[in-house]
Amino acid sequence: MTGRLATVGRSRIVLEACTEPCPIERGMRILGGKWTGSILWHLKDGPVRFNDLSRMLGGASKKMIAERLKQLEARRLISRNVLRTAPVTVQYEITEFGRTALKFLDELRIWSETLPEDQMRPT
Repeated sequence: MTGRLATVGRSRIVLEACTEPCPIERGMRILGGKWTGSILWHLKDGPVRFNDLSRMLGGASKKMIAERLKQLEARRLISRNVLRTAPVTVQYEITEFGRTALKFLDELRIWSETLPEDQMRPT
């Protein structure tokens, strides 16, 4: 991150302002979408069929899940495999690159489990 602040008298000025999204913002743009982290988390133990994933996510619509899966596949965080069954089924699997996100997703899970009650209410 390049953005820095400097104090001049009682004022603060920005030195070297970020002209691009900082690394944290870039990461949030990839993983910060609703259901994205949950999808990766549910794929960590092996391939999952679309309908099973839909049931695992509970409150997400199938349209939303399909959208997120396409985004994750485009970013090479997951792979999509069409199974030659009758009827044809599709399963999704986390890639090795996708697995690199699991460590901090687990840390986020642990952190969120320690939040005080008033922080758990939706805003």
